[in-house]
Amino acid sequence: MAANLARVLADIDEANEKDPRLDEGLPEALLYGQRMSEQCARLFPDASETLQIAARGQHVERWILKRADYPEGKAGYLKWRRDLADHHADRVAGFMTEAGYEAGDVEEVQKMLRKQGIKRDAQVQALEDVICFTFLTWYFAPFAAKHPAEKVLDIVQKTARKMSDEARARVRAEFDLPADLAAAFA
Repeated sequence: MAANLARVLADIDEANEKDPRLDEGLPEALLYGQRMSEQCARLFPDASETLQIAARGQHVERWILKRADYPEGKAGYLKWRRDLADHHADRVAGFMTEAGYEAGDVEEVQKMLRKQGIKRDAQVQALEDVICFTFLTWYFAPFAAKHPAEKVLDIVQKTARKMSDEARARVRAEFDLPADLAAAFA
């Protein structure tokens, strides 16, 4: 691993170690970043450094901006999500700049973290596929256990729409989903 890549990943992890929320005894954002990196390596063994960085930093310091601090409803939710994406992009850009990455690489990661170009940009789409696999692998079952079937189906359909054709095919091959949920990935 290149020294500047290792430094950026370590900086992201150091920031995420401060997450006061715990998941399986670890800071939640730290564990999420590690899971994202694991899925990125599995799905894209030859991933670019920029994709590896975006995957690890996708939720950097997510606890900083709280959903409760934004208005209720869809507009408040979307504003919170945009602000989070900007925060993630800015923090990771700072880490990359400090590690000596060129401006073009920094901008590419910021574009991925802001999800600018889903379905049009291969790198942005690759990150989205990693995000969806991470959700399905570690977060879907707990989510499904807490929500009614119609909400679960809605989330699965939204998740599938964001994925590439190749990723949906992998979901069908790798996950044993009930027929109604599996149909979303057809």
